[in-house]
Amino acid sequence: MSRLSFALLFATAALFGGAAHALEYRSVAVPVAIFYDAPSTQGKKLYLTKAGAPLEVVTKMEGWVKVRDAEGTIAWIQDNAVSSKRTLVVTADLADIRQSAVDTAAVVFQAEKWVSLEFLEGAPAGWAKVKHRDGASGFVRITQIWGL
Repeated sequence: MSRLSFALLFATAALFGGAAHALEYRSVAVPVAIFYDAPSTQGKKLYLTKAGAPLEVVTKMEGWVKVRDAEGTIAWIQDNAVSSKRTLVVTADLADIRQSAVDTAAVVFQAEKWVSLEFLEGAPAGWAKVKHRDGASGFVRITQIWGL
């Protein structure tokens, strides 16, 4: 195998080798979480997020978790500020949460952009079963949310 072939094979493996791994999502567990540019409280504070915001785990390191939020920002958060509870956030201007996982089902409630919803379970292709903090539950199109 030539060096060029080996390099291309290695690059391809590096790019797609992790594709089989499932993404890990968590949520903010504390009332207000601080996000940093480095895994240390001495790092620069970047922004704050409220409880229930979904996060995609990028990596973990000694009491810290590097995460990506719904807007694509990557930052560090203390591990004790993260919950294993799964939440999703509405990314559409207005999402219809329906009684069943079909477009013709009755709308149970609507959620505005950036509203957090608890992820209950997967549903038929293209849908997720969710619950609002007020208790109402139903099915939402996955094109209207982030966190799956």
